[in-house]
Amino acid sequence: MFRRIGASIRRFMYGRYGTDELNLALLIFAVALSLVNTVLSIFLRNFRVYTALIYPLLHMLVFVLLALLLCRTLSKSIPKRQQENRAFLRLKARLTDRHNRYFRCPKCKQTVRVPRHRGKISIRCPKCGEKFIRKT
Repeated sequence: MFRRIGASIRRFMYGRYGTDELNLALLIFAVALSLVNTVLSIFLRNFRVYTALIYPLLHMLVFVLLALLLCRTLSKSIPKRQQENRAFLRLKARLTDRHNRYFRCPKCKQTVRVPRHRGKISIRCPKCGEKFIRKT
């Protein structure tokens, strides 16, 4: 019986995107936001502004995040979902990079990576050759 259910789920998911790190991050964020909303509703239940405005908005945001997660999981547009995931992973790598700082060239807007904790340094853009000074 369970084999048939598993086989039917596999057939349904064939050609669909499935899950990735962005979906996992959306799920974690939605669950955390739901928990925060629940805790706040316990402590702020006497405040009308919270119960009338903020609680429903946070609740709707959780449902929007879960709907987005479900749409991404069941999507058949695999290249678009992979592109979204790559952009998310690039952003995650930049935020967690402890050894480098990222600056934008003021002339051509190219992103330039330089080592952290070097003080005030002169940076030369590899694309246009523009020199600018930044503190790392």
